[in-house]
Amino acid sequence: MDKSALWIVIAALGVGSFALRFVFLGLVGDRTMPPWLLRHLRYTAVAVMPALVAPLVLWPKATEGETDPLRLSAAFLTLAVGYLTKNLYAAMGIGAAVMLGGAWLGS
Repeated sequence: MDKSALWIVIAALGVGSFALRFVFLGLVGDRTMPPWLLRHLRYTAVAVMPALVAPLVLWPKATEGETDPLRLSAAFLTLAVGYLTKNLYAAMGIGAAVMLGGAWLGS
């Protein structure tokens, strides 16, 4: 890729990112939002996190895109502990313990 094309893409992404944030913070930031919109915005993180994690669990680059039973079991146990205990740290701890234990036992 040409250096000028790279800098054009970087600048365009920067302007687009600024414009998207300005629409919400600069134009409507001082107005109260309707309750239905606030209710929907509350679930944004819940919708984004699985979209970020799912490819790392199902098609990880570390295994050349092959599904790894260790990652699947860590994800399942993390989800189960998080659902049952409603404790983020317990869920993360279980997931990390399964990954570390599986790496330790596998080597």
